[in-house]
Amino acid sequence: MSTLQTGSQLKGKKIAILATDGFEQSELFSPRNALLDAGATVEVISIKEGEITGWDEDVWGDKVAVDKLASEANSDDYDALLLPGGLFNPDSLRIDKDAKAFVDGFFGADKNKPVAAICHGPWLLAEINKLRDRTVTSFPSIKTDLINAGANWVDKEVSVDRGLVTSRSPADLAAFNRKFIEEIIEGKHQAH
Repeated sequence: MSTLQTGSQLKGKKIAILATDGFEQSELFSPRNALLDAGATVEVISIKEGEITGWDEDVWGDKVAVDKLASEANSDDYDALLLPGGLFNPDSLRIDKDAKAFVDGFFGADKNKPVAAICHGPWLLAEINKLRDRTVTSFPSIKTDLINAGANWVDKEVSVDRGLVTSRSPADLAAFNRKFIEEIIEGKHQAH
């Protein structure tokens, strides 16, 4: 693949970021900035209106404006999905029916759009049974949960399996962002 140029390789692509209070700040802002720099349109989808507050390592961090509620968002309107981690964020999302339905819409025989989940983000994918026979990585503390959901867990900076991009922690963000952009450029992937 050619070197990525800043500015236009994702022109015309619309990416959803699903998050709520307690998202790991760097895991939302770093990928969002990379996507915007690549020319994508990015919308923050949440289960809460207004603004959501990030978690910055061990304290509450910056706020980000919510563009749309999960109950009103349609996965058909987006080319890809980002699931930032943090401990509180995916734990809240994985019990919300609208959040789960929104994420589920990115998978399926005619969909298989690129989805990127970092740190604790894959918890939501385990909750909706999207990890069976998929190779993924995550923050080590949820390894067993993902294996129990049928995943093949690997300890790598970034794992890519048929459009599903996963990484372990903020330390992996450069590789995570790069692979996610590559998968968006490739587009829909074959169902397994």
